[in-house]
Amino acid sequence: MIPYGKQSIDQLDIDAVIDVLQSDWLTQGPKVPEFEQKLCSYTGADRAVAVNSATSALHIACLALGVGNGDIVWTSPNSFVASSNCALYCGASVDFVDIDIDTGNMSIEALTSKLVHAERQNQLPRVLIPVHFAGQSCDMQAINELAQQYGFKVIEDASHAIGGSFDGKKIGSCEYSDICVFSFHPVKIMTSAEGGAALTNNPQLADTMVKLRSHGITNKPEEFSEPSHGAWYYQQNVLGFNYRMTDLHAALGCQQLTKVDRFVQQRNKIAARYDSLFKNSGIQPLLVTNTSRSAYHLYVVKAPLHSPEEHKKLIQNLRKAGIFAHVHYIPIYLQPFYKQLGFSAGYCPSAELYYHQAVTLPLFPALSEEQVQHIVDTLKSLVAKLSV
Repeated sequence: MIPYGKQSIDQLDIDAVIDVLQSDWLTQGPKVPEFEQKLCSYTGADRAVAVNSATSALHIACLALGVGNGDIVWTSPNSFVASSNCALYCGASVDFVDIDIDTGNMSIEALTSKLVHAERQNQLPRVLIPVHFAGQSCDMQAINELAQQYGFKVIEDASHAIGGSFDGKKIGSCEYSDICVFSFHPVKIMTSAEGGAALTNNPQLADTMVKLRSHGITNKPEEFSEPSHGAWYYQQNVLGFNYRMTDLHAALGCQQLTKVDRFVQQRNKIAARYDSLFKNSGIQPLLVTNTSRSAYHLYVVKAPLHSPEEHKKLIQNLRKAGIFAHVHYIPIYLQPFYKQLGFSAGYCPSAELYYHQAVTLPLFPALSEEQVQHIVDTLKSLVAKLSV
């Protein structure tokens, strides 16, 4: 079975983890701050806060921006549930902005229209979380202009997108956002096994997130609200969480980060091969705009299908043929939990139309040209049979 995603691990990665296992520090040691500094050097952001997952990073990012009861957070329905769950963790409500069916990213037109209506209803979001779907940046300049106009904060969910760029700047630079979040899950561009990070150019936000990732505790005397009891003393000043990244994970992250540009180059090369093989086939790859360089976490095509049943059958037949095709994503609000919150089918028509056509094909650096050819030939054949 050809998987849709796969980590790329070499001996240098293995050696980096072994070095930590043989050191005095398995966690709360020097590797996490080293990884954070390397993330800053790579992206151009001022601060990075490494945590145990992108979900944790999204949660503390929302909290750092003051999200709480009575607030509204908007995000894309075309994402994993963590992109919206993070708002609910904070006691806020969540809403969704429809997508551009050609890119899979948040539609600027839909966002602008929704903001106009929300302002009239006094229901503007406190935070917007655009999702850089499949590795391609949303139009962050347009989003930033709307943020300035309507007064909301921006958290980039760049879980798919480390190594990509927008308008010539690395995703993660926070040029147009308050905070940017990365994921280091094994199927992503680079991995720390499990892990995530929140990057920002705001030192106050960074300091708050540092406290939140470790129980809300500080051992810095200048941050104490009461006198120290001695050298062992620490204080909990806010309600935090155990979201720390270990040194083992950070060591792998440091080593993987040195290869991100190569991984992205390889992924772009494979995507270009796919693109050329799908020309004039009726099977449409997602559009990559001329302002973006996609990190290509995913390679997604829209198949010319006529029903959800055809979609289901196509995915099943690809898997029977040894190709682990996937679908990214079920619109979040169609999940049973979100239906309980009042959402229903038809809420974001473009996201639903996209969902019933989308096919995620295998993409990872070790994927061979022969495998790509086999995947394309198989998909074309199966689509043709469905059309008969």
